[in-house]
Amino acid sequence: MSLTYNPAIAKSVTLWLSLVYTWALRSTAQIQILLAALGLVILPVFVQAPLVRYFPWATLMLATAWLGLGAYLLKRRGGEIWGDLLIGFGWIWLTGSIYWGWFRWEPVVHLPIEALGLPIALGCLYLGVGRVGSYFFLGSLLGTAITDLYINWMGLFPVWRQLMAAEPELTPVILQAAAAGLQTNVAAGRAVVLATFLVVATAISLVTSRQLAWWAFGGALLSTLVVDGLFFIGAILA
Repeated sequence: MSLTYNPAIAKSVTLWLSLVYTWALRSTAQIQILLAALGLVILPVFVQAPLVRYFPWATLMLATAWLGLGAYLLKRRGGEIWGDLLIGFGWIWLTGSIYWGWFRWEPVVHLPIEALGLPIALGCLYLGVGRVGSYFFLGSLLGTAITDLYINWMGLFPVWRQLMAAEPELTPVILQAAAAGLQTNVAAGRAVVLATFLVVATAISLVTSRQLAWWAFGGALLSTLVVDGLFFIGAILA
């Protein structure tokens, strides 16, 4: 079977690529916020959680550095958006430090502690300030809630407690056992339901609005899918 040049297909592809390129040029700020939100949610998962085990107070104090840097950028011309985003990240870092530093053995209090910044985020939205950081915080919190819901739904809270109390060399064994329990039709069905919700919520926030706050929200939700997927793959390969 030989490939032949089709002018109509070539024209359609060229037009499509041109539209994508034009959209990307017009959406530079949105794409930057989306990528930043992705990175800022993934960073605490893979950096903060291990670090806080050994240096809880130092990790907690880093939250003040994030908040201070955010406040500094917020006052500088051209840095307002990034300062706003960093302040939202600072609250995520703060609540994460509190939980992983002193309460990580109890999964039941994970979401309540992560939600300590919720009144501040809602208050900022009510006052019409800090929209990017607040939406970013809310997206991250919703992603955390979905993940915790699935873990509880599958009865994995005991596994969570075992992981927090186990020696490092026993972690792969516990993860393998947990991963084996998730390779069922029921587990897959529940994962599809929650993943679909995250995908739809992310798509709505990115497609229906060009406001940077919604792109920060969508990026935080999208990162939940990335992190959860990496953890599941890691558990299988452990």
